[in-house]
Amino acid sequence: MLKKPRWDIFCTIIDNFGDAGFCWRLARQLVNEHGLEVRLWVDDLSILSQIEPAINVDEDRQSLRAVEVCCWRKSFVSTQPADVVIETFACTLPDNYILAMADLPQQPVWINLEYLSAENWTLDCHCLPSFHPHLSLTKYFFFPGFVEGTGGLLLEKSLLPARVSFNNISQDIFFQELGLQSRRDGELYISLFCYDDAPIEELLSACVISDVPIRVLVPQHSVNNAIGMFFGVGSPAAGQVLQSAKLKVCIIPFLEQDKYDQLLWACDINFVRGEDSFVRAQWAERVFIWNIYPQAEQSHRLKLEAFLELYTERMPPEMSVAVCSLWNAWNGNGQMINAWPIFAAQMTELTEYSNKWIRQLLPIGDLTSNLVRFSRKDQI
Repeated sequence: MLKKPRWDIFCTIIDNFGDAGFCWRLARQLVNEHGLEVRLWVDDLSILSQIEPAINVDEDRQSLRAVEVCCWRKSFVSTQPADVVIETFACTLPDNYILAMADLPQQPVWINLEYLSAENWTLDCHCLPSFHPHLSLTKYFFFPGFVEGTGGLLLEKSLLPARVSFNNISQDIFFQELGLQSRRDGELYISLFCYDDAPIEELLSACVISDVPIRVLVPQHSVNNAIGMFFGVGSPAAGQVLQSAKLKVCIIPFLEQDKYDQLLWACDINFVRGEDSFVRAQWAERVFIWNIYPQAEQSHRLKLEAFLELYTERMPPEMSVAVCSLWNAWNGNGQMINAWPIFAAQMTELTEYSNKWIRQLLPIGDLTSNLVRFSRKDQI
């Protein structure tokens, strides 16, 4: 039998759950759908354990869901490099690992898997080689993206069928597991996952004066302090429900990945952040609002503008204005109280557009399969 190709994925936790979540999904899909052997090197297992509770934070090496999960320590122990080496989000590989790659008779496929961006310059850089200045090694840049000529987005084969089968009965069971009542007709459900600097008070203030009842579901430990301050209470715990007028805020447990997908499917509007939940919200075929990870020199605003330009390109003008106004306000450039009612008034149209958007993404192919195809190219 032919030996299975081995992949090493290196992950440095910067954006908390987004980095770990992305790499964990990638590792599992490589194993489950492509039959590969995968080691995932993570420098903070405590973060990964919050989205995958079976992780033992005290184990340097453990096998979980057929993935070998390794703690990436500063004093990196020498190990045999894999056939394909992925450094995610421009993390820096250990020096002794790079030297070990150079000593191999056949050069591994070395890929720098970059952050997701809709900026046009990524098309010119996708799959470009970078030659090591001192060693006989070549690294390739690989960019996830939303258009042809990029690497696409993470998407497991089972995800969209699972979403379609998530019917009203499944939804009721999901809410019961969270200790919540079944949905009531006419009530708007919102999931809220964002950074601490998002204008949470403005959003909740807009929801309080809404014409329709609104229930906001907030994972525990995300922005609990801001929620507590708005209601004039201490930091709320999971299971607690806070109410003002037609607004109810429900604190729910922090969910593992599969359950978080179900939360996105069960809600009408999803506020998401970073990269991982941002992509999952798009596959959920629901209305979503992105809280982008803030970067030095405001470079994140260029990424936000680039995605909004692409995302709203085929929208009617009034819908495009509503989306851009709300998204910019949520990212610190505008007033939520003014943008929210205009946005919420187009819920039906926005939900229909979500379906058109994912149909636009599917022909690109999924990121994992595109990575595997690239790694097998003869010229590498």
